[in-house]
Amino acid sequence: MTLEPGLGQKFHPDAILSPVRRYIVALVVLAGGVAAGATSYIAYATDREYTRLIAAGDQAIADGRPYQALESYSGAIALRPESMVAHLKRGDTYRERGQLEAALRDLRRASALDPTATLPLELLGDTNLALLRYGRAIERYETCLNLDDRSARVWYKLGLARYRDSQPAPARDALQKAISLDKGLAEAHLLLGLSFRDLGDAALARRSLETAAQLSPALREPREALAGLFASLGENARAIDQLEALAALDPNRPDRHVALGLAHARARRYEAAVLTLSRAVERFPDETAVYAALGHVWLEAAETRADPIALKKAVQALSTAASHVDATSDTLTDLGRALIASNDDAAAERVLRQALTRLPIQPEAYRYLAAIVIKDGRVQDARDALVRYATLVGDEEPVAAIATQIATYSLRLGESQLALRWIDRAVDEGGPTPVLTSLKQRAEAAAKATP
Repeated sequence: MTLEPGLGQKFHPDAILSPVRRYIVALVVLAGGVAAGATSYIAYATDREYTRLIAAGDQAIADGRPYQALESYSGAIALRPESMVAHLKRGDTYRERGQLEAALRDLRRASALDPTATLPLELLGDTNLALLRYGRAIERYETCLNLDDRSARVWYKLGLARYRDSQPAPARDALQKAISLDKGLAEAHLLLGLSFRDLGDAALARRSLETAAQLSPALREPREALAGLFASLGENARAIDQLEALAALDPNRPDRHVALGLAHARARRYEAAVLTLSRAVERFPDETAVYAALGHVWLEAAETRADPIALKKAVQALSTAASHVDATSDTLTDLGRALIASNDDAAAERVLRQALTRLPIQPEAYRYLAAIVIKDGRVQDARDALVRYATLVGDEEPVAAIATQIATYSLRLGESQLALRWIDRAVDEGGPTPVLTSLKQRAEAAAKATP
């Protein structure tokens, strides 16, 4: 029986509040459980969405959809700002798209999030290398190798960065380390050969370049370097072998056939040179460089053999090349030279003056022009042309004979002080000669006689 208050039973509030309290406690416990469950669910959903976005980004990369990949990786970063992987993947995608500054930002963040990870450091090196920031690329690769020095690929990249930074000796050391880890790395042998070449060790350069060519027969660069090396050593036959291989690898590139034809000409194999370039003309009838090379070879043959037929063919081929809008100063200079040999000075002068309007200017054009205009008594034109020739060649070519001519013409023009300066240059380069001594005496006398 329940007693009402005031009917002999004392009223106690806890009798009513205890059930309420228990109810409230139950609600709090339930709310806590719900909150914990919600938090767990949110974390689970976030993890699942993050994983989905990373997978979607990877699939987009595989499908060749980099823009969609960037969106997915950016979504993953929004969910997990501290994710090294997401920053790494987005940074690498930016790098592949050529957005190098954006790549640097993400890759730096990835490296900061996990300083022990080597891949962000390697990709930072790659990005700086693409930006031509060789010093920074070297620093990144070296840091990467300090963490793990067993990667032949990274040693090769370090060698590449050092080589491009004009450090052939340190490049050599890094490349030798790369090869010790992977002897089949053709690119490392190639770059090692170039390093040895730049260090002046032709024998080791040749060995490394030949190894690269053997390891990767389809790789063009070792054969190009070998052709240049053999040519510099005067081993024309070996250079020709490499150029023939390059022409076979790239039959649709006219420059390969031009290089081969000119190499034959340097070896005085004019028949082989003409045959190679004539076939190239048939195959590439619109290529200026092919006609120019054929004309150059005919001209050399004509001068070597005093062959009027070869000279006529030289004029024909060079005239065809000169008729193209992209004819170079070299080509026009060759044509002017051929016209001089053909006793057509008026046409030669026109062509040589045209050669002097094309950049880069062939300095010889000035010398040939001087030889033409002096015939008509145009002493100042001849002198000025020779001065420009000497200025262009600088110290690359001997100019003692040219300096003597300039001094002679200057004296004829009454410019004795200028004559004395060029006489001194001729003496400094070639030493005193009876001609220069006599010329100097005349110039000094003229200078004294000048008020």
